[in-house]
Amino acid sequence: MNQFARLAIEAGPLAAFFVANSQAGIMTGTAVFMVAISIAVAVSWRLERRIPIMPVVGAGFVLLFGGLTLWLQDDLFIKIKPTLVNLLFAAVLFVAHAMRRNVMKRLLGTVLNLSDEGWRTLGIRWAWFFLVLAVLNEVVWRNFSTDMWVNFKVFGIMPLTLVFSAFQAPLIMRHQLPEEPAESGPAA
Repeated sequence: MNQFARLAIEAGPLAAFFVANSQAGIMTGTAVFMVAISIAVAVSWRLERRIPIMPVVGAGFVLLFGGLTLWLQDDLFIKIKPTLVNLLFAAVLFVAHAMRRNVMKRLLGTVLNLSDEGWRTLGIRWAWFFLVLAVLNEVVWRNFSTDMWVNFKVFGIMPLTLVFSAFQAPLIMRHQLPEEPAESGPAA
């Protein structure tokens, strides 16, 4: 799948959430978010013919916490969802690091070819980044209006993630392994 399609699939549900929230409030925004993220995962699966792990985990959390938000008519649940998802990702990466497992390599190994040290460093950096996102989400939802939190979720978390990703380029370049030459068939 090309990068623009991937970005549309990942950002589309957030955009739908933002628009629905601004037009009809957090409950409608949450319902629209749940539908949009379900569609995004289905489209992603249809295009790639594999289960996209991170989007499925994210969708599971949106459906669980969005469902609680709608059922209990309490926006607390949708607001704490980013905190819990980011804490989960951070915990997985920190535990994997402690156990000398390479989760990042398993997730991105088909896209990047890095040294083991590069994978370890990238994993620990992402773990810290997810922890920072969890703290930021807590600060914003606890201290600002729901609309401000939605703005932060849509226009804060995604750009921060893109900027953080871009700042990983020097690390990736430094630890990039050369591609192994393709084996040629037997000479005729």
